[in-house]
Amino acid sequence: MSERTESATQVFVDHRELLFAIVYNILGSVADTEDVLQETWLSWTGRARRAALDAITNPRAYLVRIAVNHALARRAAITRRRETYVGPWLPEPLVDEAAPDDSTDRTLRTESVSLAMLVVLESLTPLERAVFVLNEVFGYAHTEIAEVIDRSPAAVRQLAHRAREHVHARRPLYRAHPRVRRQATERFVEAALGGDIAALMEILAPDVTVWTDGGGKASAGLRPVRGRDKAARLFAGYAARRGTGFDIRYRRVNGDDSAVLFAGESPYAVMVMDLTPDGERVSDVYIVTNPEKLARVRRDADTEEIEGEHA
Repeated sequence: MSERTESATQVFVDHRELLFAIVYNILGSVADTEDVLQETWLSWTGRARRAALDAITNPRAYLVRIAVNHALARRAAITRRRETYVGPWLPEPLVDEAAPDDSTDRTLRTESVSLAMLVVLESLTPLERAVFVLNEVFGYAHTEIAEVIDRSPAAVRQLAHRAREHVHARRPLYRAHPRVRRQATERFVEAALGGDIAALMEILAPDVTVWTDGGGKASAGLRPVRGRDKAARLFAGYAARRGTGFDIRYRRVNGDDSAVLFAGESPYAVMVMDLTPDGERVSDVYIVTNPEKLARVRRDADTEEIEGEHA
């Protein structure tokens, strides 16, 4: 590796976590994000081989522009895959597997956008989503975003306005306190895996929706289940059918306390709960069982996780 390429690679590594966070929030797929980062690295080092990087006064902005444009190009392929996807599609969960001494850059991966918010972002156009992520999540000014996506500041403001109105209409700006989320998550998991209908009726909101993403490769419903009665019966029936126990690990998934279920050494499901504004009840349940979306989940990833066994 030449000195010029080595220097360019170091600059890329220094910004990799930021690029990962931005691209993942635009795509909702870890696998596609990793591919886009590889494409970004190739574009960046190719530029370094052709000319000195000294002329680039802001490498961070330059790398973000490359990564976002590669991500926008990748959205078309993701959209085509979703057209033939079996059952509901959920973003690939980002399970925090970092060591307890997280750096600020490392936590960018899991503290930017919740899984529930990513579901809402799926309804935006690719450009609206990119603008929303850059502006609302990472604090980029409209003029900066205009340079990233090669649009005028006025066009970016319009995109940002449409995206913000759409997102805020579907998802109020509320996040429960982490302790409240953790307690609600544990109560729900205990009731759901125990088949306790009475407890489920207490913790589930009347209009709760359960989304299960198996992608045709694992047990999952083909449509979301809506309403407390149907949801409670769904979990009670599942608990009755499931003969073997799960190893339950409570981890942060996309920044929120959630449950990861293991069958032996293999990940079986990631369960993420969204709460009502008062934090008292579960308004949405997102369950990912598609093994392709769980391929990066490791059983012994965190020394501080809380374990539980449930039959």
